[in-house]
Amino acid sequence: MNIIERFLNYTKFDTQSAEESETVPSTAKQLIFARYLKEELEREGLEEVEMDDMGYIYATLPANGADKAPVVGFISHYDTSPDASGADIKPRIVSSYDGSDIVLHEGMVLSPARFPELLLHKGEDLIVTDGHTLLGADDKAGIAEIVQAMVWLKEHPEVKHGKIRIAFNPDEEIGMGAHHFDVERFGCEWGYTMDGGDVGELEYENFNAAAARITVKGMSVHPGSAKGKMVNASLLAAEFALSMPADERPETTEGYEGFYHLTAMQTSCEQARLSYIIRDHDRRKFEARKQYVLDKAAEMNRKYGEGTFTAEVKDQYYNMREQVEPVMHIIDLAKKAMLVAGVEPKVQPIRGGTDGAQLSFRGLPCPNIFAGGLNFHGPFEYVPIQSMEKAMQVVINICRLTARLNIEH
Repeated sequence: MNIIERFLNYTKFDTQSAEESETVPSTAKQLIFARYLKEELEREGLEEVEMDDMGYIYATLPANGADKAPVVGFISHYDTSPDASGADIKPRIVSSYDGSDIVLHEGMVLSPARFPELLLHKGEDLIVTDGHTLLGADDKAGIAEIVQAMVWLKEHPEVKHGKIRIAFNPDEEIGMGAHHFDVERFGCEWGYTMDGGDVGELEYENFNAAAARITVKGMSVHPGSAKGKMVNASLLAAEFALSMPADERPETTEGYEGFYHLTAMQTSCEQARLSYIIRDHDRRKFEARKQYVLDKAAEMNRKYGEGTFTAEVKDQYYNMREQVEPVMHIIDLAKKAMLVAGVEPKVQPIRGGTDGAQLSFRGLPCPNIFAGGLNFHGPFEYVPIQSMEKAMQVVINICRLTARLNIEH
């Protein structure tokens, strides 16, 4: 099985996670794919293949001549985003893309006019959707690349490497992927998540992240006799949302600029709830942003009465940079692995987060490497086949280069 067949096979499984769920994994359908993946790893001859009852999968490719080399790991998540359907995905391959519009279905066009990065992949073979679902390259492309790299290394015993660990997990898309990851069981000195975007991306800086929930208490009274009595929670929620800084939203920021993002509103006259995510690369600014939300709720309470607004803010993850900087050789190693594969490294901050951010703070430094997909979380998602092949080669090269640390280690 080649990397294309492997990835396309993975997309047949609906593994969408669910933010409001309290189970682990958040959806039972993720376990269906997890069991399949475990069996596939066993068929491919990996060792120490384990899956716990929460769907976390661990496996080993034993050392073949570099027994004293550091143990390195590769990680990807298999859930897909709740933002778009992951059921009945119908991928197709656009061979030798010519730079023109790609009609996904009538009325939906993947166009370089809207997505100019398409032109960077002119001449390549693109896997696209039919416009009704996401594709699942985030992060089944990463899984396919890791598994294919392990298969290649098994088939090429002349390429010496140390012990390699791989792991696949659920629920990354809802920020829970690393919560039950067993770092001790994984047993690596460092790892890499294969969960980035376009070719060359290498990331070891990410947002500090928090979630905020604003609850608004109203009073429902029959509209015929509501004067002076009704408190419409829907209107108060809208007022709160509109009072937040308009120039500090995802759609108005870039680079290292942080934001407040209203992700959901559930409203009625009696009660409303707003869900925000708060992001900033700078820890001091991050703390100030969290306090701003709390202060805004207090300000609204002074206007409408104590207890009308309740704000809860909960940290999700932190910037992994402070954990990776003491071991920058793992970044240098990844850069070299890319260059050997003919890929120019693009070191940039993540305007988001990965499981690696949380794992870095649990003792497993874990920067993020490109998996090749673009336009994640929606029907315009696509992945160039050549990008997946490059990512697979980077994994192989990291294993090869880590083996050279055998003598020094």
